[in-house]
Amino acid sequence: MYEDENIFVADKYGGVNSEALFYCLSEKTDARFIHRLDRNTRGVICFAKNAAAEEALLAAFRERRAEKIYEAVCFHPFSRPSAVLTAYLKKDAGAARVAVFSRPREGAEKIVTEYFGAENRGELARVCIRLHSGKTHQIRAHMAFCGHPVAGDEKYGDETLNKKYRVKRQILVAKKLSFTFEGTLSYLNGKEFVSSFSAQFPESRQ
Repeated sequence: MYEDENIFVADKYGGVNSEALFYCLSEKTDARFIHRLDRNTRGVICFAKNAAAEEALLAAFRERRAEKIYEAVCFHPFSRPSAVLTAYLKKDAGAARVAVFSRPREGAEKIVTEYFGAENRGELARVCIRLHSGKTHQIRAHMAFCGHPVAGDEKYGDETLNKKYRVKRQILVAKKLSFTFEGTLSYLNGKEFVSSFSAQFPESRQ
C-alpha cells in the first residue's frame, strides 16, 4: 500500500493476524511492530523499518498524534447521527475479552469513542468511528455496550442477528490513518493512508 525507507503501511485482509503479517514483513526488512488490528478487522496497519521511525511512530500513538478512523456496520439504528461516547474498560486477559462500565471502576481505564455519519438501514446502521483512546477491543466492546454491536462480532455481538444475516466476521474496517509527526517522519504530515476496503451492509437471508 505504501513503503519508503522508514515505514511500511499495509491494507490487512480479514482473517489475517497482525503478527502473521509482521512475520512475513520481518523476513524481508528490519520491521518493528507498532500497533495491532484484531484478526477479523480489515484495513490500514503500519510498521516501522528502523529504530528512529519506531520511536516516532510509538510517540505519535502515545501522544494521540495518530488519527484512526474506522468504518463499521452495527445492529440497531442510531437515534443521533453522531456522538462522543465515554465509558470505562477493564481487560480480562484470562478470558481474552474486556468489560465496559458506565462509571469508573477499579482496574478500568477511561475510553472515548466517537461515531459520526450514521446511515440507518432497517435494523442495521453504517457509521464512521474515531478513536480518542486505543484500548483492546474498544470499538467492538463499546458499541455493544451502547446497544449497537458490530455486525458479525462473535465475541461481543448479537448472536441471533449474526445468524439472521449470516455474518461470522465483524464488519469493521480500519479505514483511514494519518499522523502529525515531529522530526524524523515530519515529511508524512498531511498524508492520509486509506484502505481499499469498505464496510458493506449484509443482506438478510431469512
